[in-house]
This record gives sequence, structure tokens and C-alpha cells, in this order.
Amino acid sequence: MLVPAFPFLRVAVMDLSDLETWVVTDGKPGMQNQCVGLAEALGTTPSIRHLVIRQPWRSLPPHLWFAPLSALGPGSDALAPPWPDLLIATGRQAVAPAMAIRRLSGGRTFCVQIQNPKVSVSRFDLIAAPLHDRLTGPNVVETHGALGRVSPAKLAEEAERFRASVDALPQPRIMVSLGGDNSVFRMTETVIDRLGGQLRQIAADNGAALLITPSRRTDPALGERLRGLLSGLPYLWHDGTGANPYLGWLGLADAVVVTGDSVNMVSEACATGKPVFVVDLEGGNAKFTRFHTALRRDGLTRPFIGRLEHWTYPPLDDTAKVADAVRERLATRLA
Repeated sequence: MLVPAFPFLRVAVMDLSDLETWVVTDGKPGMQNQCVGLAEALGTTPSIRHLVIRQPWRSLPPHLWFAPLSALGPGSDALAPPWPDLLIATGRQAVAPAMAIRRLSGGRTFCVQIQNPKVSVSRFDLIAAPLHDRLTGPNVVETHGALGRVSPAKLAEEAERFRASVDALPQPRIMVSLGGDNSVFRMTETVIDRLGGQLRQIAADNGAALLITPSRRTDPALGERLRGLLSGLPYLWHDGTGANPYLGWLGLADAVVVTGDSVNMVSEACATGKPVFVVDLEGGNAKFTRFHTALRRDGLTRPFIGRLEHWTYPPLDDTAKVADAVRERLATRLA
């Protein structure tokens, strides 16, 4: 049933597939995946808009941007009418443009911001913010961690796709998801040496095989160091060539070991409902401490100490939670 009073939102509340949807980010994969994951959970096919912001806007806080849509620099995707029905944005560079589009559309564009925008929450229709951001408000949906594209259906589909790649390996199979240095954490030789010893221990004690996926931030030299420490063990290592087995191996693994530097990677591991062991790196800050403390308190993760344990919990499904909140608010708008 269409609702003529709101022609800009052209679909029935329960079928959002025809919504003109934009995803607006600075192009970082971790940011974009959160927005695309939410769009997919809503049943929409988004148009991806990557922003390249010029100075002085790039160095200014969002509330001080004058003429935000004039801030786009060379290489940026265009932001111009007709404005979308639904806009999903994340990242500091997307805050002011998203607010401008909401204003220029006369409030007809339903604007969702993922993560704390550090402006008044009233500037958006809905904000999805992790608990560790400590953001509250009538339009704020709190999540444990990052949104994403991991779902039971996606894991099952990708597991079948990559099942043949692990058939020859013994069980149990332990997925190892490696990050690296960022603004607050450091992956060092000391960390790698400890991790290598712990992985050897868990393989020896349980007859386990390892499925290892480094990320873009994993120092290649440290990756090679870890491979040397694992010599003789049954393991697969994704070297970045060919099809990416990340989701397939998550679906096929019996447990997941993940470095604690990435909210996205830990959240994706917890979306499996399988035991998730977090590897501590050097460094950290208060936000990451709150994030990891909440997951351990709620029984989703445990520190990795080289021992395989088994426990269960409902798979983390923050994306579906936020999608339900979006649908509810759109239903209210269309009522």
C-alpha cells in the first residue's frame, strides 16, 4: 500500500526494495561495509558515494562546515539532487554532507548515521552507535559493536562455496583473523611470537587446523614471522590472491581467534555464535576497553590464552536490530 501523503518515500513500509538509497562514506572498506550491510538488511540496493573532502573543511569539526556540499574535492562522487529516500552514512567526513542533504530535501530524505557523529543527535533521523561511544538519545540505537554484512544466510552460502578448500584439513578448525597497527594498537614481534606459541599449543592439544586471514593492516614481515612459527602445522593462509575466503572460513570454523584492534573483525566473529577468542595487542584506549569488556561480560568473547574452550551465545546481530529500528521509524513516518 502506497502512502500518497509522502510521495518521496515511494514504497510500502514492509517492502523497502524500491527506496532510492545512498551509502555515503570516505571509502574505507570497514566503514562502507557497515553501511552496505544495513542497506542489504533493509532489502535495498544502495548507490555507493565515496567522498574526497578538500581543505579547510577536512580539518574542521562537522558543525563548522560552511556550504558542506562545496567541500567535495577531485575524485569525489557527486552529491546532487534528486535526493535519495534513504541515506546511510558513517565517518567524520560524511557527517556534514549528510546533514546538508537532509536539510536540502526538506526532511524527506531519511538519514541514518552509523557511529557517533559528534553533533546534536537531532540532526539525524536515526543514529546507530556502539555502547562504547556512550551516546544516548530518543533516536539512538545502541549496538555492541560494528554493523556489517555477516548473517547466518551469508555464512552458510559462503561456507558451501569454500567447503572443498578445507575438506582435507583435520578438525576442529580454528579461524585466525589478523589485524595490525592502527592509531591506538601495535602488532609487534613480541605479540606475534606469543600468538605463534599459543596457536601451536592449541593445535597440538586438539589436533586442530588453522584458517588464517591477514588484513590490509597486517605487516607482511610479521605475517611471514608467524608462518615460520607455524611450520609443520596443518593450516591455510589467504595470501590476498583469488577469491576471498574470509566469510566462508568464518562459516566453516569451529572457533575464531581474532586480534583485538578491530571492532569490525571482532563484531563479525561474534556474528557466528561460535567461541571467539580475542588476542590482545600492545596499546589500546578507553573506548576499546569498554568494547571488549562489554563483549566478555555478556559471554560473547574470551581472552586467547592458547586453550580451546566451548560455549554458546546468541549470534551478535546488531545489523538486524538497527534495520528493525529503521523500519519502525519509516512506518511511523508513513502512517
